[in-house]
Amino acid sequence: MNIVLLSGGSGKRLWPLSNDIRSKQFIKIFKTENGEYESMVQRVYRQICSVDQDASVTIATSKTQVSAIHNQLGNAVGICVEPCRRDTFPAIALAAAWLHDVNKVPEEEPVVVCPVDPYVEQDYFEALKELGELAKEDTANLVLMGIEPTYPSEKYGYVIPRDKERVSLVSTFKEKPDLDTAKEYIRQGALWNGGVFAFKLKYMLEKAHELIEFADYWDLFSKYDMLTKISFDYAVVEKEKKICVMRFAGQWKDLGTWNTLTEAMEEPSVGNAIFNDKCQNVHVVNELDVPVLCMGLKDVVVSASPEGILVSDKEQSSYIKPYVDNIDQQIMFAEKSWGSFRVIDIEDESMTIKVTLKAGRSMNYHSHERRREVWTVISGKGRIVVDGVQQPVKAGDVVELPACCKHTILADTEIKLIEVQIGKEISVNDKKKYEL
Repeated sequence: MNIVLLSGGSGKRLWPLSNDIRSKQFIKIFKTENGEYESMVQRVYRQICSVDQDASVTIATSKTQVSAIHNQLGNAVGICVEPCRRDTFPAIALAAAWLHDVNKVPEEEPVVVCPVDPYVEQDYFEALKELGELAKEDTANLVLMGIEPTYPSEKYGYVIPRDKERVSLVSTFKEKPDLDTAKEYIRQGALWNGGVFAFKLKYMLEKAHELIEFADYWDLFSKYDMLTKISFDYAVVEKEKKICVMRFAGQWKDLGTWNTLTEAMEEPSVGNAIFNDKCQNVHVVNELDVPVLCMGLKDVVVSASPEGILVSDKEQSSYIKPYVDNIDQQIMFAEKSWGSFRVIDIEDESMTIKVTLKAGRSMNYHSHERRREVWTVISGKGRIVVDGVQQPVKAGDVVELPACCKHTILADTEIKLIEVQIGKEISVNDKKKYEL
């Protein structure tokens, strides 16, 4: 099974846990059987592998998410990087070209496309396999998954099938409606359009070449920033005549707001939280190393992270985005392919960061022109390379790194260190990479 997972957005409705480089799908909030926490993308990837161990999974995403994907999923998953955001049709066209030209997937192979972050159970992925099998047949060029609606939602588009069979030809598509119109659609037997569909790779490549002039994947990648922004629904789905829909009646939730996300939490809190006995329907997600105490609250979500603190009525939390858009905040936490970093303190001419490197990983070999750094290793052991000279480091060691020197660190075990950056112009852009 070839699956393309669309991973986009900054997820500002889940501030302060999400930001411009940490989207909602990377927040570790779901408790696993072994007591650890996993993110939406980890949960979906695990579920896919449990249904089909041989599934070929490709994530179509922006370059800002690549490090987080490698951090959480390793290197086994394929990644098709969009140079910039151009909506879902260009993203799917680029992924199709990547599958064909880079991964050498045959044109007759079916491809299933779905979002990376639905909250679903195993039956959803069994349905994805069936969707792929339907795409192999010549009944339709496109096979959609239609979600059986559980309420008249104004958030989704609707698919109206021609009949009530489990797999049916599509009569028409409807845009996101108002409440009364949504009720009428459901009365007509409409299904939610959850953005899940399958096709033969050949079909998608033909559609891409019809609408975009390009030779191959590399040519398409080079001109990607000049492509028109357009959704797959507008560009392809609503114009396709040979299309059918498969009903899905299992659990399917879009966890796009704090209200819906807390509904899926198995416990009232993640992290250090205390509730008194007067609290009702209160959820806390705390990423800080300090306790959060809740007293007498009702229908409230509390979230604390290095980016900020949210205290909100659950219903009102859906309207957070315009307020977050006005927040100009230094990125305080990020996951990288080698580990993660958390900003501890910021002064006019210094910044202090706690860095965690995974065992066997290393930073890029790099230099900074406008700042010097002091590294203090607080746990673990490894090797540091400065201007080509390698030396071992362990807990308690302090290393001074002058401006312009080339440096990196290789972790033999997990390493934690405190990095103090000192300079008048501290910037993430002040970094030059080298081959080691």
